[in-house]
Amino acid sequence: MNLTEAKQQVCEAVDALQSKLWGVCTQLYENPEIAFEEFESAATITAALQDGGFEIANGTGGLETSFTGTINGHSEGPTIAFLAEYDALPEIGHACGHNLIGTAALGAGLAIKTVIDQFAGQIRVIGTPAEERSGGKRILVDAGVFEDVDAAMMFHPSAKNMVTRGSLASMRLHIEFYGQTAHAAASPQEGINALDAMILTFNGINAQRQHFEIKDRIAGIITHGGEAANIIPGYTRAEFSIRGETENRRDEVCAKAIACAEAAAKATGCTLKVEPQPGYNEIYPNPTLADLFAKNLTTLGREVIAPEPNERMGSTDMGNVSKVVPAIHPYLETVTDEIAGHTVEYRDMCMTERGQKAMMDAAKALAMTAVDLLAEPSRLKQARAELDAYLAS
Repeated sequence: MNLTEAKQQVCEAVDALQSKLWGVCTQLYENPEIAFEEFESAATITAALQDGGFEIANGTGGLETSFTGTINGHSEGPTIAFLAEYDALPEIGHACGHNLIGTAALGAGLAIKTVIDQFAGQIRVIGTPAEERSGGKRILVDAGVFEDVDAAMMFHPSAKNMVTRGSLASMRLHIEFYGQTAHAAASPQEGINALDAMILTFNGINAQRQHFEIKDRIAGIITHGGEAANIIPGYTRAEFSIRGETENRRDEVCAKAIACAEAAAKATGCTLKVEPQPGYNEIYPNPTLADLFAKNLTTLGREVIAPEPNERMGSTDMGNVSKVVPAIHPYLETVTDEIAGHTVEYRDMCMTERGQKAMMDAAKALAMTAVDLLAEPSRLKQARAELDAYLAS
């Protein structure tokens, strides 16, 4: 079987699976589960993989809702991983299209099963929980799950077809102030106002914004602001989301936020506690993998465009994966331009015919790209060299 025939076969396999895949996608949509609670979602995908001949291992990387489905070629060779996301957002469900993402990875894996005996190597479908909180992929990277993987791929819904779009490095910062409660009318002079410290922190951060770089981001909420209006607040807490174009810039922005909190503590007499949380790295879209995926996507009738120089973007734990193994996180046009992510409208549009087509095309392009890599393993050496050069720069 030549390369063209193998690609045609995996595309035909995806088409034959359309009803099954859409059924899985719909089941995920109708039963949304948030980060680290995706037990039914993981079971739904693993059941479909097992029915398709995959060997299943649950609890990958120590995460209860992670899994690895594996099929092997005729002999040892490279290992290609399709990454499945399936966590939903609190209250609004699959408003980021993770049900499409998880099902596309499933479809790509099942399609490759039809040709894997023609190649040396291994295909894995890895379940990656909690992208929306804490980052399952970050945890899996730290657990060494990708140490023997040669390439990792997934797709994400979008309003455009983009293969080389990056992401922002991100992290969470928790800030707490400890002051002294007092009666706000009878003895305010006895109090140390922790809410004043928090408000000063927000104001200090806002004063820094005119000096931010174009892709710096700080957003925050006060999760505890006091007990009652007639009590000087003795304790406050806030959570901040901090982003930058790179890990280093993200950390610089975080340091600015902490400096604002330190100044506020000094000004008010409060005790400060800061807890930076482990974050997401910026993604490095591997050029070799991106080029292969783009060419395959073009054969499906989709026009691939380059991201704008100042393309708005979010963050993803796929960035952490991309720093240890050649990886891509391409976007397929699924929703219209006016629909924003993490909204009910985005969620519902992903479940239209447009969303189904994106899922199917993603599964086909992922499978075809895996065929390219299995057929010509030298491309993986090239991809690895590109990643090593990036990390050394």
